[in-house]
Amino acid sequence: MDEWITIEDAAGERIDKFLSEELSERSRSFLQKLIKEQYVKVNDKPVKASYRLVFGDLVSILFPEPEKPDIAAEDIPLDILYEDDDIIVINKPKQMVVHPAPGHYSGTLVNALLYHCRDNLSGINGTLRPGIVHRIDMDTTGSLVICKNDAAHQSLSAQLKEHSIHRIYEAVVHGNLKEDSGRIDAPIGRHPTERKKMSTMAKSAREAVTHYQVLERFGQFTYIQCRLETGRTHQIRVHMASIGHPLLGDAVYGPKKCPFLKLTGQTLHARTLGFVHPKTGEYVEFHAPLPDYFSHILHVLRDGLK
Repeated sequence: MDEWITIEDAAGERIDKFLSEELSERSRSFLQKLIKEQYVKVNDKPVKASYRLVFGDLVSILFPEPEKPDIAAEDIPLDILYEDDDIIVINKPKQMVVHPAPGHYSGTLVNALLYHCRDNLSGINGTLRPGIVHRIDMDTTGSLVICKNDAAHQSLSAQLKEHSIHRIYEAVVHGNLKEDSGRIDAPIGRHPTERKKMSTMAKSAREAVTHYQVLERFGQFTYIQCRLETGRTHQIRVHMASIGHPLLGDAVYGPKKCPFLKLTGQTLHARTLGFVHPKTGEYVEFHAPLPDYFSHILHVLRDGLK
C-alpha cells in the first residue's frame, strides 16, 4: 500500500520525526526501518532518516506486504461492545497495553484479538499491530475499534486523518475549572528534553484541539467530558495539564502523589466512539460504561460533598 504526503507546515523537520508524528499509529522504529530500506522517498528519491523536509516536498511511503504475526494468541477475556465481519469494538480495561512492544509482548489487546479473531484481522500495520487503527494509553479505559480486513482499516484510517471520528472522553481533573466549558487549541509535540512525554512547548508541535465541558464539581476536583478534534499522543492529559488541571492519578503530567492511593494511572475513560461504518456507509456510535474504579472515585467525591 502506498501513501503520499505533501509537506506544507513541517519544513525543516527531520523526516523520521515528521513521519512518527504524522503516522502516530505506527512506531518510530518501524518508520525508520522503512526509510533505511528505501520504502520512503521524497520527490521519488530515497532519503536518509536525517533528511530535513522542504516546503512542497512530496513524501511517498510504500508499506511492504505484512508478515504473518509471530505474536502468540492468548485466551484473554474481551469486553466486546460490538462485532461484525469488518470491525470489532472493545471496551479496553485499565493496565492493558494495546499492542506488543518492548517489555509488553504478552497480555496485550493484540494477543487477545489474535485468539478471538484468529486470522480475521487487517494486516496493514504489520506483525505487532494487526487490526489496530488507533490506540489509547495503557491506563486509559474505554472504546477502541479494531479492523478485521484491510478495506475496513483503510476506511477508518482515512476518517481518523480527516478528524471525522467522534470521540468523547470522561475524566476527573485536579482543581475547580473556572468556566463550564472551553476549547484548548495548543499544538502538541515531543517534549524537548523528556522524550517519553509530550508537550505544548515542543518546537515541532502539530495542531491539537480539545473541547471540554464540566459535568460535576467537587471543589478540589472536577468531573469533565472532553471531545477531541484531533488525536495527538496524550492529548487530553497534556492539554488539561497545560491549563493547570492535570488528570487525577496522572503522575506523568500531574502531581506525583495521588490522594487515591490504590489508583493506578490517569482517571480517563473513552466513553463514546462514533464513525461511518466501513461497509454500510452508515454512522454508528458505541458507548463504553464507566469502569468500576472510576464510578467508585465519583462516589467517594460525591460523599465528600454531603
